[in-house]
Order: sequence, then C-alpha cells, then structure tokens
Amino acid sequence: MLKSLKIEAEKCTSCMQCELACSYQAEGVFNTAKSRIKIFTFHHEGRFVPYTCTQCSEAWCLHACPVEAIVLNPRTGAKEVLADACVGCKVCTIACPFGTVNYDEDTKVVYKCDLCGGDPECAKACPTEAITYVQSEQTGLERMRIHAAQAAGLAGGAADSGA
Repeated sequence: MLKSLKIEAEKCTSCMQCELACSYQAEGVFNTAKSRIKIFTFHHEGRFVPYTCTQCSEAWCLHACPVEAIVLNPRTGAKEVLADACVGCKVCTIACPFGTVNYDEDTKVVYKCDLCGGDPECAKACPTEAITYVQSEQTGLERMRIHAAQAAGLAGGAADSGA
C-alpha cells in the first residue's frame, strides 16, 4: 500500500523545521528557498499551512511534460523529475494547479517533492506532527479541497469584517 504526506495545518507552528530538513536532504544546504515543502502564512489570522506536491493521481505535471522528464516511481507513488532529461521549459509548473512544481534558476531544471524516496525528511523533522507520512487513504485531493474551502471561507470572512 502506498503512503502519502498528511498535513494537519492546525498543528503547524511555522517553526520551518520541515523546510530546513527538506532543503538539506535535497540540496545539501539549510536554505528554505530550496525546499520542496513551503509554509504559507496567513498573517492576519496567525495561521500557518504547510504545502507541497500532493502526488495527485491526475498528475498534470507528468502529462504536460513534453520530454517525459517526470515519471512515476511505482514503489513510492511519487512523481519524480529526471533532472538529466528536463529541458527547463517550465510547462509542468504551469500545469500544476497547486503551484508545487518549481524552477531552479541555478540548474535550469524543475524540482518538486519526491517523498525523499519513501522516507520524507519533512515528516521526520516536524515536532508537532503537522506533517506525517501515512497510508494514502488517510490523505488525498478531496481532503485538500475541503481544507482549501475552509481556509477560503475564513479568509473571505476576515476580509469582509475588516472594512
């Protein structure tokens, strides 16, 4: 059975440990700008939401790539970028509706979460268990949509009451 990252935003304190662990694992540096996971901050509400590639079954990034540089890892279920095959056209960055495929100006190729080969550093580094690595049926796109709708409702309500 495949596993996925489960994100429980209400547990996130924005400590950035996930971003630091990710950047070190992927790039060998402690640099949050190089992380495959990001923390979105709702400043006015004091809330934080970790987000990264959901490894969605639709895999728009994979299907959009004209040179087939994004492939499915059958062991982990991750959609992985083959850096040596990527031509840096950025079509996959446009195809991803969640904005979790990024372009590296230094290497001229895209990068995204690859679940660290099945042992995600972000989940191991998270002190509050806001990010965990669980069986895939406990996560998913529908759960993400529900959280997005709830967040949009909160943000809309805050904007309406502020005037």
